[in-house]
Amino acid sequence: MEKHNKDIHDSIERYKIRHGYTSFTPRAALIDMDGTLLDSMKWHTKAWHRMMTELGVECTREEFYLYEGMTGAATIDTLIRRAFGRPATPEEKTELYARKTGYFNEYPRVEIVKGAERMVRCLMENDITCVLVTGSGQPSNLARLDDDFPGGFPHDLRITSHSVTFGKPHPEPYLKAMALAKAAPWECIVIENAPLGVESGAKAGAFTIAVTTGPIPDKELWKAGADLVLPSMETLADLLPYILNEC
Repeated sequence: MEKHNKDIHDSIERYKIRHGYTSFTPRAALIDMDGTLLDSMKWHTKAWHRMMTELGVECTREEFYLYEGMTGAATIDTLIRRAFGRPATPEEKTELYARKTGYFNEYPRVEIVKGAERMVRCLMENDITCVLVTGSGQPSNLARLDDDFPGGFPHDLRITSHSVTFGKPHPEPYLKAMALAKAAPWECIVIENAPLGVESGAKAGAFTIAVTTGPIPDKELWKAGADLVLPSMETLADLLPYILNEC
């Protein structure tokens, strides 16, 4: 724990220096959903791979972990361009995302990431405003947040794929989340688990924490701009009081 506390202190100091901030006083937490709150990526990757291979697109299931955070439309466009040398049409984006969503809904109900409930509860107890920031627009996952995290993510404090023009890794999702929270970048903590989301949060100027809840190696999260990388959501839940008190 002592080592983690020193890492946190050093990370915050480096963050302030890098952005030229004189303070870091978090009052909003901007939190990703898939892989961060919900342990859903194993089924998302399976659904994406199934749909794309049926379409004749060569791909691996593993590569979809790296697309995590993109909007569904952007993911479809990326793969169609690569496979067929042209952009996806609006109709293809709508139809293929609906097919992928249908496949996802055939799989077992996903579990909450261990430690996520405790993390959100700690933030709420410390009067930190929580804003959901997801590249998904999938109703089945969004609808369950009210039950899984009661009071944690009011519907007017959610950024989804329908809220943005540019998805992650563009900073727009997190900049819009800051606007919803009425908070400046140095007043925000981003909590992510994937490189594209980390890059988005870092570009927006927030203190960006990456949690390794999937197969993506730490080095990819650091490379994307993470200020702090932790091995699990349970570790973040343990350390969160110190992070908040350090500021």
